[in-house]
Amino acid sequence: MDINILKSTAQALVAPGKGILAADESTKTITKRFEAVGVESTEQNRLAYRQMLFESPGAEQFISGVILYDETIRQSTTDGVPIPKLLSDKGIMPGIKVDTGAWRLPNFPDEKVTEGLDGLRDRLTEYKELGAKFAKWRAVITIDEGIPTEACILANAHALARYAALCQEADLVPIIEPEVLMDGGHDLTRCKEVTAQTLKTVFDQLKLYKIVLEGMLLKPNMVISGIAQATIEVFKEVVPSEMLGIVFLSGGQSPDQATENLASMNKIGGPWQLSFSFGRALQNEALSTWAGKPENVEKARQSFLERVKKVSEARSVKPV
Repeated sequence: MDINILKSTAQALVAPGKGILAADESTKTITKRFEAVGVESTEQNRLAYRQMLFESPGAEQFISGVILYDETIRQSTTDGVPIPKLLSDKGIMPGIKVDTGAWRLPNFPDEKVTEGLDGLRDRLTEYKELGAKFAKWRAVITIDEGIPTEACILANAHALARYAALCQEADLVPIIEPEVLMDGGHDLTRCKEVTAQTLKTVFDQLKLYKIVLEGMLLKPNMVISGIAQATIEVFKEVVPSEMLGIVFLSGGQSPDQATENLASMNKIGGPWQLSFSFGRALQNEALSTWAGKPENVEKARQSFLERVKKVSEARSVKPV
């Protein structure tokens, strides 16, 4: 483990005014999004769409890194340039989603645990050779009657810590994503309670596994029921100040909602960089504009750039 590499990568990912584009949708997920705009989900179309985003002129002013899916990190552009090289040449760090999805937790039919630890050390070595500088692993925590259980939270926190240890061993910055889902009828108090419990358990496990906090990033949900004030209150309570940055997920919020909420949190501020790692909130407008038609590429890129600029500005709001 080279702590200097980990720290410098983490710092670059949360550089002022910049954040991360999450373009790591599984084939199943992106197929649903393509179907919604009338596009067939072929490998060629998936490449065309992602290449369109990645080649947007000036995107590197606002995007520090891109999380890729396994298919994408192995692809090359229509001009034969490997996708990781395309990004690196623009000054954007390539990253990779490495978990294999959330599956039913044995004996807990309403809860899930994320899998993918088997063979991860070798996969990380390969991804690093392909150009990856960081990785991402998502855990899913559901709030409902009687859940989440302590077993579910602990199982996911343990997996996140083991994943993080393997990443740092390979000099890849781990992005830790314990997402407390916003779905459900729970109130603000319950949302804060579960988010705090989840994060506390995660950081306890990270400490056990000797994770260098300055060499990782946290990708959490916003406390949707209360947004800015509630979210920052929870984070100040349980997230160590040694952490360099928090890159929020958009969690199904509309592009405007996610942008406004990020600005509100930066107005409050904290000891960390408060940045973004948005998927749909950065892509939805561009995807709808593109709709699989080559003649729409320039308009779609313009739409994408307008959104990432707005999110960058939200991320740059100073505490009042």
